[in-house]
Amino acid sequence: MTRPPRHARAVAGDRDKLVGRTRETLAKCGFYVSNPHNLRSISFDLVARRDRQLLIVKALCNIDSLSSDDADEMKVMASMLGASPMVIGMHSSCADLEDGILYTRFGIPIVSEGTFTNFMLEGVPPLVYAAPGGLYVRLDGDMLKEIRQARVISLGALAEAIGVSRKAIQMYETGMGAMVDIASRIEEFLDAPLVLPLDPFAYASEVADQFKELERFKGQNKDIFDMLREIGYSVVPTKKAPFDAFAKEEELLLLTGIGDDPVMTERKARVVGNLSRVTERKSVIIVHKRTSAEEIEGTPLVTKDELRKADHADDLMELVLRREKRRCP
Repeated sequence: MTRPPRHARAVAGDRDKLVGRTRETLAKCGFYVSNPHNLRSISFDLVARRDRQLLIVKALCNIDSLSSDDADEMKVMASMLGASPMVIGMHSSCADLEDGILYTRFGIPIVSEGTFTNFMLEGVPPLVYAAPGGLYVRLDGDMLKEIRQARVISLGALAEAIGVSRKAIQMYETGMGAMVDIASRIEEFLDAPLVLPLDPFAYASEVADQFKELERFKGQNKDIFDMLREIGYSVVPTKKAPFDAFAKEEELLLLTGIGDDPVMTERKARVVGNLSRVTERKSVIIVHKRTSAEEIEGTPLVTKDELRKADHADDLMELVLRREKRRCP
């Protein structure tokens, strides 16, 4: 009896296991990895840092469940933090993800667990990427042109031998991707390796309208965002992150959370504090009423009244620095 594909055998908990294995792989590679936050509505699962490299990672059993909202938020976070977004997936609705292939959805790079592990632990990059129409590779266009000219092979002659147009050869030489079978014919004809490795942490997707103007944000926390803006911060609200907004002033970036319910405030402070340590950014939770604690596991708590009394971004930062008791990674 033929077994169904792996994606049809998925059971509850597979995603949690995938997150756990991804954390282990990153840790083996020397990354400082955030704790699992176990918040299902959040756009990412892990943040990991190694020296100056920062990754924002989401693990999914079915990559088709990556929504445009999740992707947009990951791209905003990547832009604000100087990070690289990535999805580690197991399958789509149609088939299992293949190792060695770089996929994308809404501009976010997606790889199989095998591709991710091979790249991170063995330094083996993917060579093939999926795009509308099939599977493609990147050719070293400069080398292709150099070899062709050195052997006095005209564009027309190479095109005829490969079975493509003269224009196609010109475009390969200037960086256009080639379908896998065509690239193989070119390499075989010229007897030279021309396929370039792909960097799964690089993506070309415009953030476009993700930085929503504050005036367009009509949420319940708009008054707090207004106060932050008035003292000199530019504010980028979030919808699917453990914190409520990025607040930036020159080179300083605050992960800003809003606390209402004491239980949720404590939970949010722990998550935000952990993320701030991994990303090496400051964090703060704005609470509506003063509590006995001035910080929770390294995340300072500042009341709305204290924020209202601040005249400049430096005033808020002074409070943050005074109250944070940051734990070493």
